[in-house]
Formats: sequence, structure tokens, C-alpha cells
Amino acid sequence: MTKAVRKITQSLKLVARYGLIVLNDGLICLPIKRRLVLFESFNGKDVNDNPAAIYRALVASDPRYRQTAYFSVKPREYAKLKRQYPEVQLVRRFTPKWVWLMARAQYWVLNSRLPNWWRSNRHTRTIQTWHGTPLKKLGADIEHVAIPGTSTADYHQQFVTASSRWDYLIAPNQYSRDIFKRAFGYRGHFLTVGYPRNDVLYNENQPAKIAALRQRLLGPVSGPVVTYAPTWRDDMAVSEGVYRFDLPFDLGNFFKHVPAGTHLIIRPHYLVKDAVNIRGFEDRVTVLADTDIAELYLITDLLITDYSSVMFDFANLKRPQLFFAYDLEHYRDQLRGFYFDYQKEIPGPLVTTATAFYDQLDEWQQQGDFPAYREKQAAFNHKFCAWEDGTASQRVADLIISGKDE
Repeated sequence: MTKAVRKITQSLKLVARYGLIVLNDGLICLPIKRRLVLFESFNGKDVNDNPAAIYRALVASDPRYRQTAYFSVKPREYAKLKRQYPEVQLVRRFTPKWVWLMARAQYWVLNSRLPNWWRSNRHTRTIQTWHGTPLKKLGADIEHVAIPGTSTADYHQQFVTASSRWDYLIAPNQYSRDIFKRAFGYRGHFLTVGYPRNDVLYNENQPAKIAALRQRLLGPVSGPVVTYAPTWRDDMAVSEGVYRFDLPFDLGNFFKHVPAGTHLIIRPHYLVKDAVNIRGFEDRVTVLADTDIAELYLITDLLITDYSSVMFDFANLKRPQLFFAYDLEHYRDQLRGFYFDYQKEIPGPLVTTATAFYDQLDEWQQQGDFPAYREKQAAFNHKFCAWEDGTASQRVADLIISGKDE
């Protein structure tokens, strides 16, 4: 795309945006429609996470919502998601129909921020679920913002402005509640219910269900399942839009240090899923970038990660975790800062070399656990999972149905 064409395209988008804003400003003066609910996950990228869990609880509790609840999705994702979720009503983001529905909705249920230039009907209630327990600094807690064209003060104000429009904010634990209140400048009503997306970890954590899920996702597996789910590293670009994926351990050596029959799942970011090389191990390694990660948690006996927030959700299952932070110094220097002492509080061994990694796999193979970390694991679970009990989705659905506070 030439510079001139890019400029024309941007101008047309800007004109279209102003047109939709004018349309919205007229429609939000109309009365809201009862039971009209708009859900959106990660700015319309998928039908998943906390909004999807709440949607499913809502339509199960009152089937009438199947006709009046919608998922807002990006236009380029619409066809794929329609095939994947034929039972869910989808609407393309920033189209006239979307504007009409958003302006008349009784509730918006989101897990990330809408643009601050988009306004809601004064009778619409917004439920912000957010999308994870924070490890890295958020919002106004970031001391120096290095985003071109945005000052640190402006960046902080964007979060405060956005949060002032949320009627409810879900907090998965007291730790997150304290951070959200400060980092977002949030003054609204907290829903202290745990994360809806984690309900499945309590309600489906049964041997028969796990066996069936394992069979569906992996086929016949005779031994334990290990999942490697590293955090996304945006400095691994080969060229624009093309990324590499470097496995920090050798697959051949890995299988020498785990029980016979072990199956390895690699959960990469979707942008690098085609760059994962498992040649020669296709029968023992499966790359699953798009599967609901809660399903992977359920079938996983050992989770290997680094700085990913998967550590918080997986902790609900009280199963062992191993932290392979091979680039700890580099990654820590690139971060906005950790909220807690990562090296002291994580609920499992921390290794930075392949040799130490294989040693810890030997420990797990012999013990089925990491006995020296049981106290840390219990403390981590208490700190981050104390509010989780498998009922969060239903409690939020009940709030929507009743139209009253929790």
C-alpha cells in the first residue's frame, strides 16, 4: 500500500467513524430494550474468556436471551466465528446494526476497553470483566509510558476516563481488586466473585470428564500430560507480521526426563503457531494455539510457563507448575515492572537453564509433584484463588437477569 493510498484509507475511516458517532449520539437518546445484551471479548477478536462464560450462564438460565444477546466481533473475524459458534448471535463491530444494538442495550459485558470516544446510553449498564490477574504494571501504575504520541499523563487519564464508565468491575481476588482500584482510578461497584472463565475448573474437574476431554483433544494418551504455555514475546519478529518461536529445550531430552507415555502440549501465541517445529515428535507433541485454554488446564498434569498469567488461573487446580524463565534478566528489563516478587512467590521451581529444567523434570517424574514448594503453592492459591468457587458466571448472569446489584 502506497503512502497516498494509506492516507486516503485513513481519511475514509475517520469520516466513517464520525458518521457512526453522529448516528450513535442520536440513538442513545432512545429507551433501552430489556434483555438486550452486547458481549465483547478482546475488542471483538473471539467469542471466549469471561464474557463467553457469562453468556453461556445467561442463556442457560433464561433461554430468551438467545434471541436478545449478541457478541460483538471484528468484521474480518465474523465468518470464521460464525462457523465456530453457530448458536451465538454475532454482530459486526462498528457497523450500523452494531451501533443500533449498542445504543439500545440494557447491558454491555466487556473484557477490555472500548474507545473513549464511544458513548453509551445513560441507562445502559457496563460490566467490565477485565481479562486476567495482573503480573505487570497497569494503567496509572505505569511510571513511564513509551508510546509514540502519548504522554504518561494522557495514558493514565485514558484509563481513568474509561473506568468512570464502568458500572461493575469483576475482581478475581483481593490482590487484583486493590490494583484495579488504584491503576484504573476505579470508583464504581466491584463484583468480588472470581473469574467466570475459571468456573469450568471447578465444575468440570472430574476424572470421567477429564478423560473424555483428553481423548477428544489428544486421542489415546497412556501417560501424563504436560503443557508448555510461555508468555508472548513481541520482540521475536523476523519481519513485519512474521514471528519466530524458539523452544528453549530439546524435545528429545525432554522425553528422557518425563514418565513413559507423557504427551506434551505446546500452547503458543496464535501469531507463532505455524512456526513451532515438532518434526519427529508428532505422535507425542501437539500444538494447540486456538483451543479453549481452560480445557488444556483440565487435562494438564504439569504446567510449564514463565511470566504468563496462566499461572494464576491454573493455580485453581492445585497442580504442579514449573517456571522456565530462560530470559529472566532480559524480560524483566523490558517489563513495566512486576506487582509482586516473582522469584519469591511463584508456586513452583524457577529455572533459567536447560540443565536445571531437566533436573526439575526428574524431580516431578519421581515425586509427581514438587514437595519443597507445597507451602508456596498453598500460599499462592490462597492469595489468588480464594474467591473462586465455580459460581462466578451464574452470579453475574443473575445480576443481568434481575437488573439489580449483586
